[in-house]
Amino acid sequence: MIDTHAHLDAEEFAPDRDDVLARSRQAGVEAIVCPGITVDSSRAAAALAEAHADVYAAVGIQPNYTAQAAAGDWEWIVRLAAHPRVVAVGETGLDRHWDFAPLDVQRDYFDRHLRLAQDRGLPVVIHCRDAEADLMPMLRRAADPGPLSGVLHAFSGDRAMAQQCLDLGLYVSFAGAVTYRNKKFESLRAVAAEVPADRLLIETDSPYLTPHPLRNKQKRNEPANLALTLQSLAELRGCTPEDLAAQTAANARRLFRLA
Repeated sequence: MIDTHAHLDAEEFAPDRDDVLARSRQAGVEAIVCPGITVDSSRAAAALAEAHADVYAAVGIQPNYTAQAAAGDWEWIVRLAAHPRVVAVGETGLDRHWDFAPLDVQRDYFDRHLRLAQDRGLPVVIHCRDAEADLMPMLRRAADPGPLSGVLHAFSGDRAMAQQCLDLGLYVSFAGAVTYRNKKFESLRAVAAEVPADRLLIETDSPYLTPHPLRNKQKRNEPANLALTLQSLAELRGCTPEDLAAQTAANARRLFRLA
């Protein structure tokens, strides 16, 4: 398995990060993409990727942190994007759920990330929460004249949004929410069952989105729990976990150009 989105630099992992990585390896996670959410976080992600052969970094300023970006921060992201262990630009995107940054500021930074990713030939890691109507026009403009390279991480949209993203060339990634079995997540699970196998990714979004059945027992999610999301997704799609692990890992290696 490949965990395509885990915030290993988060303070929640500070006490036992090496143990977390050891457990992930033991659980069968062969690689992890660690996305930055600020300049400091992006630097930390790159440092973790330097220190661990199975960790790769993405660098960016997540939309909820764009209003806090200081002068010179964006130039640091541009420099970090050239780091040999950086495999993507992001986490970037738009978020209307939290009121942490004005939407015009978020749009500005999202556009910068999209252009940087295209300039560097890197995929882009996209966050979208309650902002589909704002996000999709920006993606369509960025996709002119050719397909986009990137992923909608921890996908939470509907079938129509998933199809639009696929049509633009993007991958779709599912996290722990796809394991939740209450009515609120039925439509998400239906989308996860239908995404084409060659465009499907899995992630933990650690330390967030702990999957069922650990959701109410273990507050902090970690990469070793990816197997639970894989199992639930395999059941939804009517395939074996082994086949799904192989397929999603191959997809991740292709998108992020992993060795």
